[in-house]
Amino acid sequence: MKLFEPHKSKALELANKMVMAPMTRSRADNEALAATELHAAYYSQRASAGLIITEGTTISPRATGYIYVPGIYSREQIDGWRLTTDAVHKKGGKIFAQLWHVGRISHPDLINGELPLAPSAINPHFFAYTHQGKEDTVTPKAMTLDDIHQTIEDYQQAAVNAMEAGFDGVEIHAANGYLINQFFAKCANTRTDQYGGTISNRSRFLFEIVEKVGERISLNKVGVRLSPTLTNTFGITIDDETVALHEHICNKLNEYNLAYLHISGFSYDSLDPQTFILNTAKHYRNFYKGNFIINGGFDAHSANEAIETGSADLVSFGKPFISNPDLVERFKLKAPLNELDAATIYTRGEKGYTDYPLLSSMT
Repeated sequence: MKLFEPHKSKALELANKMVMAPMTRSRADNEALAATELHAAYYSQRASAGLIITEGTTISPRATGYIYVPGIYSREQIDGWRLTTDAVHKKGGKIFAQLWHVGRISHPDLINGELPLAPSAINPHFFAYTHQGKEDTVTPKAMTLDDIHQTIEDYQQAAVNAMEAGFDGVEIHAANGYLINQFFAKCANTRTDQYGGTISNRSRFLFEIVEKVGERISLNKVGVRLSPTLTNTFGITIDDETVALHEHICNKLNEYNLAYLHISGFSYDSLDPQTFILNTAKHYRNFYKGNFIINGGFDAHSANEAIETGSADLVSFGKPFISNPDLVERFKLKAPLNELDAATIYTRGEKGYTDYPLLSSMT
């Protein structure tokens, strides 16, 4: 199967075409919000993936929107992530850090009483996970130009920090209703300056981040994640320009020689979600010519078919990697998969994190 063959391009050389998708796991339960030896164990268990993309890693204290998520803005956090990168590299794996700012999907309880930042002062009417539990979002602060420029600087510094921590690259999270995605969407962005209105203006924030990061690290170590079909969740609804905006973004990203573009799959076709997600990926494949990762409910067979037909170069897997550290080996052997314990996805400690059995331990 092509899924298990090495991937070689100017930007990426990977042992296989299976990617571990970024997934929030909420295990940084320490005052520094730093990755620990537990994170190192978790990611190194999954180092047989061609590429690992970490959980969302906050770029600044103001960027967070969930409890116990790790950051990449302090010395303690850089040193904490070094434990993980060293462990993954020791097993021959490769790992990118996902750079994350949640924007309005936050709460004052998580950011020292301050209002969340957003393109416009529009409540997403969603929720945030705080130390008090699940809380409704509030009306955020519309970002000033100074706020925007500082956040762009924060992305750059986070990327530099990630490279210092030993990551092979970074993924800019511009999907799933978070800050960059909020700039794209008319329902979240009603600005009348250079960051609002037209498709070019609403995508400007992303490109300025990419360019700023590229001043300090090579852009062939930078990926971007988009979710063109996300709707009716995280406060985002698609509009009459959503497709055209993402076509514009995909086309313009060709100018930057990135490591990859990663399409996060969401389906509002409940009857045939897999076909919908695959057709979405095929559509944007027409616009982006570099390394192309697709995501969204694939198994070994459907992932391999997507690669064989040229719909993708790589396929990322989320929940299957949570419960199957050796997912690559299980797919190769057509072995049964461990069942996911959904109750422990966001809890603390080893249970449901590093204690899923390997095939080698079951024989």
